[in-house]
Amino acid sequence: MEQRIRQLPGPVLVLGASGFVGANLMRSLLAARQDVFGTSSRPSPWRLEGLPAQQVIVADLLVERNLVSLIDRIRPRTVFDCVAYGAYSFEKENGLIFRTNVDYVVRLVQELARVGVSRYIHAGSSSEYGEAAAGPAEESHLRPDSAYAASKAAASQYLYYMGRKQGFPCANLRLYSVYGPWEDASRLVPAVVMKGLEGAYPPFVDPGISRDFVYVDDVSEALVLAALELKPEHYGDSFNIGSGRKTTMRDIGVMAKGLFKLSADPAFSTMEQRRWDHADWFANPAKAERLLNWKARTDLARGLELTAEWVRGLRDLGAYRQASKQFGKDMVYSVSVVVACEAGAPQELEGLYRRLKTVFDRLNVQHEIIFVNDGAGEAVEAVILELSAQDRDVVGLTHSRPFGSSAAFRTGLKAAAKNACVLLNGDGQDPPELIETMVAKWKEGYDVVYGRPSQQGLPFVVRASYGLFYKAFNRFSYIRLPPDAGDFGLMDRRVVQSLLSFPERDLFIRGVRAFSGFRQIGVDYVRTQPRLFMARLLRNLGHAKRGILAFSTAPLSMLSAASVVLFVLSLLLGLGQLAYKLIDSSATPRGLTTTLLMVTFFGSLNLLGISILGEYLATIFEEVKHRPHAILRHVTRDGESRSASRDLDGAGSA
Repeated sequence: MEQRIRQLPGPVLVLGASGFVGANLMRSLLAARQDVFGTSSRPSPWRLEGLPAQQVIVADLLVERNLVSLIDRIRPRTVFDCVAYGAYSFEKENGLIFRTNVDYVVRLVQELARVGVSRYIHAGSSSEYGEAAAGPAEESHLRPDSAYAASKAAASQYLYYMGRKQGFPCANLRLYSVYGPWEDASRLVPAVVMKGLEGAYPPFVDPGISRDFVYVDDVSEALVLAALELKPEHYGDSFNIGSGRKTTMRDIGVMAKGLFKLSADPAFSTMEQRRWDHADWFANPAKAERLLNWKARTDLARGLELTAEWVRGLRDLGAYRQASKQFGKDMVYSVSVVVACEAGAPQELEGLYRRLKTVFDRLNVQHEIIFVNDGAGEAVEAVILELSAQDRDVVGLTHSRPFGSSAAFRTGLKAAAKNACVLLNGDGQDPPELIETMVAKWKEGYDVVYGRPSQQGLPFVVRASYGLFYKAFNRFSYIRLPPDAGDFGLMDRRVVQSLLSFPERDLFIRGVRAFSGFRQIGVDYVRTQPRLFMARLLRNLGHAKRGILAFSTAPLSMLSAASVVLFVLSLLLGLGQLAYKLIDSSATPRGLTTTLLMVTFFGSLNLLGISILGEYLATIFEEVKHRPHAILRHVTRDGESRSASRDLDGAGSA
């Protein structure tokens, strides 16, 4: 095999080398030659441990700029493409399935055609056959029965077009049930081996469910032979890569019992069957044998022995299980972070991004980071553009002018696509590390987890002002606002949807969050740099006024009460004055100072009442105009800024 590997035109590029098949292929190629490079979407891929660091390139290939840069840098002659998404049961995001398995393939082929490549071998899937999985020939009608199957079928059809009609040197290998070293620990064969070594069985589905198991070294050989043996008249063809043998779950159980000398018999139907499982799922590999000179050489019994030897040789079986567990990001507890970027230094934003990524690496959940540029300047915009080019989980939304933090949060919430949203100011005052605690509380069943910054160490005037606001709000409002609760917090998707249903333009977020109800809890934390109170005094007063106007009619009620009291008092004074005049008609008028004070008092009171009424009227005036909450100028994704009208629902308003 090493001699055949050396015959490959180089450099050789393995895309998706951190995956199961890609990692085994990468190791086989590097054992025979040095001009081999592999890619990983994440740093420090566990399957590539021990390989030369200069041979592993960390890049998010779904970002077009990264893909173009990689191809221009390596200028590969032979390319093995093992990138895929959707093969695992936890990979359910349909948009990402088609973006990875179809859109990316189209862009990649275009770039490889531009630089000129000797061979492009694509790792397809037997799932393309779907309902027609029982020994199909490659020319059989594809009947995909899942989004993943449909996406892989679409890619194979595109490659057929490019090979047959455009002369692009490519082939699609439809891989069956590949197993062996470095496979994810949750998959069937590793589970059988690890449980067998412990003297037990893993859960099995129905005993009649079948698979065509093919050892990973045989698959690596098939990929290499396809690159060497493919003739121009077969450019674009697909090839079945399997043993051609139908192996049922009952057969697997019998083999495990003999290999690991287990006394008990396996129990079947103890595991839920996947909806795309078929009773007969096996290959017809005749075409690969005829045209590629390939045939599976490792039978299942020997493959299980080899996999068991590999497992026994692991230094830390627990680390292998843990690495495999972290392979699939949690989709149920996925998180969108909305960062409101106002005036600030670009380096603060970069630091905040790095801290957020560290948090999400530990949480291992699907996530996105939405930066909303609300007048933060061109330097911040450039940082967002660069971050989005490096990381497809970064999205930038730019307002046409500053609309305020509440508008920025609303814009981000409308664009958020995950199951929970975290609101975070971009000034770095609130620690993103608290998101771990918030997610833990969310998993406990809380719908809202709000941050509660400590006031210890702040000047007395600051503590007193904040305390006065919350006491006044809760005294006069018809809802209760948790003391010291800020905008920083996590909200379940249901809460976000209810919040976005509020039509008011000037949204007091912490108020409507409390108004929405649901199950809420606060978590205490200390701000890294307490905000300068005096510099933000007018802004804080504006927040207080907005909150009271939005959730209280108490000022109007107080005016009404005061007017009644003063009217009664005036009536009593008038009657008293009349009585005094009747008793002593010769009395000299007195009290000029008192009269002036009373006129001034009532005049000021009138002005105060008019101003309070004016505040409510101004709020009504702004609301009834139904202007957009904010206007988007452009949206930034994948290192490219696009017009908002082309990227978000055909409209530039939010």
